[in-house]
Amino acid sequence: MEMIRGTTLKTLLLISLSVVATLSVCESLPLSTKGRWMVDDVTGRRVKLKCVNWISHTESMITEGLHSQPIGDIADKISEMGFNCVRLTYPTFLWTRLDYYNKTVAESLDSLNATEAKAMISVHNPRFLSLPLRESYERVVGELGRRGLMLILDNHVSKPMWCCEREDGNGFFGDKFFDPEEWIEGLSQVANRFKDESHVIGMSMRNELRGQRSNQKDWYKYMREGAKAIHSINPNLLVVVSGLNFDKDLSFLKEKPFGLTLNNKVVFEAHWYSFDATEQWNDKPPEQECKDRAREFYRDAGFLREGDNPAPLFISEFGMDLRMGNVADNRYFNCYLPTVAAKDLDWALWTLQASYYYRQGSLFLEEVYSVLDFNWEKPRNPQFLEKLTILQEMLQDPNSEASPYYVIVHAKSGLCVNVDGEKKVHGSGCRYRTKWTHSGDGWPIELMGSNLCLKAVGDGRPVKVSTDCRSQQSRWRRSLCLDASSSDPSSIVTRKCTCKEGDLNCHHEEQSNWFQLVPSNIP
Repeated sequence: MEMIRGTTLKTLLLISLSVVATLSVCESLPLSTKGRWMVDDVTGRRVKLKCVNWISHTESMITEGLHSQPIGDIADKISEMGFNCVRLTYPTFLWTRLDYYNKTVAESLDSLNATEAKAMISVHNPRFLSLPLRESYERVVGELGRRGLMLILDNHVSKPMWCCEREDGNGFFGDKFFDPEEWIEGLSQVANRFKDESHVIGMSMRNELRGQRSNQKDWYKYMREGAKAIHSINPNLLVVVSGLNFDKDLSFLKEKPFGLTLNNKVVFEAHWYSFDATEQWNDKPPEQECKDRAREFYRDAGFLREGDNPAPLFISEFGMDLRMGNVADNRYFNCYLPTVAAKDLDWALWTLQASYYYRQGSLFLEEVYSVLDFNWEKPRNPQFLEKLTILQEMLQDPNSEASPYYVIVHAKSGLCVNVDGEKKVHGSGCRYRTKWTHSGDGWPIELMGSNLCLKAVGDGRPVKVSTDCRSQQSRWRRSLCLDASSSDPSSIVTRKCTCKEGDLNCHHEEQSNWFQLVPSNIP
């Protein structure tokens, strides 16, 4: 990151999600690429990565959270929240420098005066304290695999520290702590150590390249060398390639491709946060800013999924302040959700860790982007997890023979516009979603497989489905003139369109109006 950033039914649902995650991993490894998708090597079926970041790259070099819960319990929480993989970070020095990797967990905490964290680990994960730091990392990887989770091992920094400042010595090849040869040695060590761990599906070569030294010539030279080094040791791994400018810019690949496919193992990654444009998110009309930022994202990275030689794009970091008081973050995520859902991208949320043993001189600093509360016991914001549902669902399958359709997604709540058994229209969860068809602006939105369509009854009145599909009240543009109540998002009503058709300078001010047709072909 570029800056600091009741019920039995519920229990059964969480258990079933964990079982599904475990089964899907057992049937889906290793992975390769097929056009813009990641697929099972054997069956060719698409596997969607819905990951969460978890860090081990800061000064302690210890995976965060071992003070809070047994490692197995944390792993179970990851599955229960609907994630199927972890992007687990590490520093290069953990694998290349004896004085770093031979230090024990207890010794590392003592060096940071983290006595409280040490005492708490002795309660929840006592066997970790005597482990050398490298073995501690290995044990976390093993436990996550035993719990059915896939892993992407991410080289976040060279020298262990919080990331990232533009000029912190860790940013680009040749920086104070970033020796290219040592970096390749570290990648090689990690690839070799985990080559027999099938749940380790990929390695991300470097997080957020940045700084004054950044240049394309060195990027091509060293990223190719690193990719070849990983592939020569473990040809089963996906090799995840990051760009320039804090993982935001891969646009130079339009003119000069990466030049390696490694037998269909190359995946590209990008990051997308609000703080790259905080002022704009705060001050500009949200709909216009959303269009501008989405356009920028696809110009600089998303284009890789299109064209004659498409490749998978993995959004390896995105996230927001889950206390929900940050206006820019809230507007950004209401844009991010339908934009990414429409392309059904693979992703990794920032972040799992709710606190840090030691970060930038502070002990037990809270992480407000975390999906867990400060005690690592329960979700910080259950509504946010519900909102993630549409992103966790697989919406597009390259092997599907089903007829394509749309899901109508409400950006602010994450709910889908569904029709119940009594033919009433409402907003509800997206796991079981109504299928709609739409031929374009000015055409009805039809309930797939029926003679019913979506009809406006009057301004402020609930929308309904009707057999009257020829009237003007049943003709819709892709920018739907609907609204959801802030107190009850399940209530979907018609709103008078404030924008005239074809007026490109008109924008919906209220994000409660944002409904998007998201394509799908899942039976």
